[in-house]
Amino acid sequence: MSEPAAPRPGDPGGSAENVEYRVAHLHDRLAAEELGELGVRAEVRAGAVVVTGTVPSAQCRETLLRTVHEELAGLAVHTDVVVAEAASPDHAEELS
Repeated sequence: MSEPAAPRPGDPGGSAENVEYRVAHLHDRLAAEELGELGVRAEVRAGAVVVTGTVPSAQCRETLLRTVHEELAGLAVHTDVVVAEAASPDHAEELS
């Protein structure tokens, strides 16, 4: 899944230093907020930011994507964030 983020007013967003700075700021924000325990990675690859990981719920995924798009507005962002299957087992586990 990839969705280009909307440009941030007055932000050129294009220099490599600026991109790295913004990705580092995203990492800081994710660590400081309720998403801090998630195993989510954001890396610069081939001129775009790639965000990958697994989250425990659809609500967490939506919150994460909203945060990513706020922080990285104006940059090419590709996301591959999946929701972990947390459903209860539908049958008893057999132990031998």
